Amino acid sequence: MQLFGSSGIRRVADKSLVELALKAGLAVGKDYGEVVVGSDTRTSSDAVKDAFVSGLLMAGARVSDGGVMPTPTLALAAREFQAGAMITASHNPPEYNGIKLLNSDGSAFDANQREHIESLILTDSLSVVPWDEMKSSGIHHGAIEAHIEHILRDFPDKLKLKVVIDCGCGAGSVITPDLLKRLGCEVVTLNCHPSGFFPRPIEPTEANLGDLIEATSELGADLGIAHDGDADRMMAVDDKGRFISGDKLLLLFAQQAEAKSIVTTIDASMVVDEIGFSVTRTRVGDIYVSEELKRGGDFGGEPSGAWVFPDSSLCPDGIYAAAQLTAIAGRQKLSRLVDRIPCYPILRGSIINEGMAVANLAEQLMALKPLSVSEVDGIKLNFADGWLLVRASGTEPKIRITAEARSEARAHQLYDRCVGLIGQCEGK
Repeated sequence: MQLFGSSGIRRVADKSLVELALKAGLAVGKDYGEVVVGSDTRTSSDAVKDAFVSGLLMAGARVSDGGVMPTPTLALAAREFQAGAMITASHNPPEYNGIKLLNSDGSAFDANQREHIESLILTDSLSVVPWDEMKSSGIHHGAIEAHIEHILRDFPDKLKLKVVIDCGCGAGSVITPDLLKRLGCEVVTLNCHPSGFFPRPIEPTEANLGDLIEATSELGADLGIAHDGDADRMMAVDDKGRFISGDKLLLLFAQQAEAKSIVTTIDASMVVDEIGFSVTRTRVGDIYVSEELKRGGDFGGEPSGAWVFPDSSLCPDGIYAAAQLTAIAGRQKLSRLVDRIPCYPILRGSIINEGMAVANLAEQLMALKPLSVSEVDGIKLNFADGWLLVRASGTEPKIRITAEARSEARAHQLYDRCVGLIGQCEGK
């Protein structure tokens, strides 16, 4: 698909994105007559949203604007509508924006839906209804409170914990601090005022969360929590001030939920397969995890911080995950639980992609003599002592590289060999 990546439409916020948003609204409004729209805190969100809403209205749809809210909050609100649309670029830098399309069950538009919308846009098969068939737009009130109440029903006990929360000035700012306070926590906030000028890189990686790690340790907090721009992701710091990797969080949530079957992505640690779960692996991207969970599964997630609790919603919900992790910390110190989870050395990184297809690397990668190869997403080489995954990012112009092995030396060897092979290909 030319317009949709693994998590909706994303690109630098400029004239072309606003024009695209208008066409996307026309395309969505053609098939979905009742649509709720929300947005994150980016400076361009109102401009993109207004263009998208204009398209919806011109197509004859009725629109309700929920204002600034996280994606999982919009997903819950979409239950009252035929579809939902979130104006966000999630974890991309602040100069980006985009559109995520959601079904009424909270799941993202699947491949067939995305292809249909894209076809309408690219073939310019977009019509405008007569003036007397255009509907009105209105304000959708109460979505944030409804989301909080939805979560509180699953966590009725007061949690007497100290929690540090870093929302990155994104959409989580309008809900997670209040939710944690209502759960009974003492809450210390970092970057929890809504702003499109993100004070830290918005993706909640260890490298970007130095302030949260320091504050959690220095304040003696029970845990620290971080969101990305639209709060569909949640990452965390334990009571010892240590960043918890996404692979360990995946296993922690699954274990605490007593899950038997889980859905995760092809880039998750091989420990997942060794610990006793029935595991289904998908392409990288939470939309693929949610699609698979529709067919069954107790819990789903990916190491980037997207956690899907299907009994609550098919949308990754960083706010629900924050409540769940806080409840877990209320029963036992996170550091003890984290230390019990086995792990292998794993390296994740990326290289700016100037248009080279990952498929072009296949022949060179075979020189590493893998035992088997998977092409579920990019190229995954499996070895007796680890694996290497090379894939194109679905959200940014980058080649993603992941290597895991039973020893750190082997993980570095696989990763470094891959980087070298990419360099050779680029140099041709």
